[in-house]
Amino acid sequence: MKKIFLLTFLIINSFLLTGCLPAIHSATTVGTAITVTNDRRTAGEVLDDRTIAFKLFAWPSTDVALDEAHLNFMVYDKNVLVTGEVPSDAVRNYAINQAQLQDAQIIQVFNEVTIGPSSGLLSRAKDSAITLQVEALFHDQEVFHPTHVRVMTENQTVYLMGAVTQREAISAVKAATRAKGVKKVVKLFNYLKTRPAAEIERDRQRELTKQKEFTLKQKQAELDAQKAKLKQELRALGGNVEGTPY
Repeated sequence: MKKIFLLTFLIINSFLLTGCLPAIHSATTVGTAITVTNDRRTAGEVLDDRTIAFKLFAWPSTDVALDEAHLNFMVYDKNVLVTGEVPSDAVRNYAINQAQLQDAQIIQVFNEVTIGPSSGLLSRAKDSAITLQVEALFHDQEVFHPTHVRVMTENQTVYLMGAVTQREAISAVKAATRAKGVKKVVKLFNYLKTRPAAEIERDRQRELTKQKEFTLKQKQAELDAQKAKLKQELRALGGNVEGTPY
């Protein structure tokens, strides 16, 4: 029963993550509000990428030439990754050419589409489970913020997009390879020479705030200890501890 429940859960997640535009819309809208402060893109750039993604996900269902195709998309900084399966080389070329035309803002399209039958629900559920694992692993490290790297899995190949330093890219790949079931990791990063200055300053201010809070807690602990010691001394002298002001 546990296996059946887990499979059902993963299949539902597969629909939500790869095949249901309204669900993606509601989830990503909320996600934008929560994570845009940590994103290395501006709010306008995030919105542009969301708009491109919505157009891309809506397009195949309206194009009869793609009736037998299964396509997935990931967008970062107006660069588009296209994965999935199509029945022929002609359809693949058509899909990639048309993907570029779905929005004038698209800069580049990465073609990772394969020729063959569309993946089944079980395969997509496994891919969704891998993506969730990788995202969880990104939260279990301190080299980069999880919002800096986007993740998509297709046929157990993990694709990573984002704006990162070389050190952050290495850390992201190492984390992704730890996920169970991963066959390969593909990097599609925009490389930064250094972390953004504003981000470094923000982290510095956060560290200063933490240090101040720690110092205040230490001082409070010292005051509490002195107060407790004074009470003990008053009791030893037979004084009225409860009525003594502090």
